[in-house]
Amino acid sequence: MPPRPLARALASLVALCVAVVGAVLVPSTAQAATINYVALGDSYSSGVGAGPYDGSSCLRSQKSYAPMWAEANAVASFQFPACGGAVTADVINSQVNALSTSTTMVTITIGGNDAGFASVMLTCRFGRTSDCDDAVETARSFAQTTLPGRLDATYAAIRDRAPNARLIVLGYPRLFETGWCGLFGMSTAKRQKLNDAADLLVTITAGRAAAAGATFADTRSQFARHGVCGGDPWINDVTGIIEAYHPNDEGYRYGYLAALNDVTS
Repeated sequence: MPPRPLARALASLVALCVAVVGAVLVPSTAQAATINYVALGDSYSSGVGAGPYDGSSCLRSQKSYAPMWAEANAVASFQFPACGGAVTADVINSQVNALSTSTTMVTITIGGNDAGFASVMLTCRFGRTSDCDDAVETARSFAQTTLPGRLDATYAAIRDRAPNARLIVLGYPRLFETGWCGLFGMSTAKRQKLNDAADLLVTITAGRAAAAGATFADTRSQFARHGVCGGDPWINDVTGIIEAYHPNDEGYRYGYLAALNDVTS
């Protein structure tokens, strides 16, 4: 019979080996967690600009950040009601129907269309500088006075339908680089004004997301040096009215998906 101290040492060694093997073979709680993911929002979530689309009026693309994240993370379920052109009322009145108490993760981009994104961009691209200034100032005023309440109502509706979910709000990027943009490109002054407005929208959205207890993913650093007029743009210029000033497939993968990975890894 081995001496008692040696026996105790051997027993401890066996117990340690069993614990190590068990830790390797049995997944942790985090690893085993079921992810039921729902992607809400507007065209920046549906994937407008990346194509090809699903044939619906919502222009959903599998190259958007949401389906790419779902595939990479082997989620248990994935629903994708995000829709091009959506405003906050669309999320509240219809998109939240995809949520339930079993939803564990929700992502959303929203607010740009409420502030008149499409009309502002068209005015600035094809209109006079004074018209662009007026359109941007109107959008800025709306973003500061009306949009916060709409965002609060949207996030509250999501919380109500999916109380157990982590809510991740993704922001919009700056759309432009401000260097030379060719003879027919938008002027530097217009581009800077639109970038400044984008910064304001990010600030307001991030603030309301924080107030709702949501995680905010700022995409501006990912898109830096990849805006329209840059050497390697991840944003579409006016090559098509529908896709203009939306991310291309690289923008969704290296901009939006990267930002989402940063806050979920």
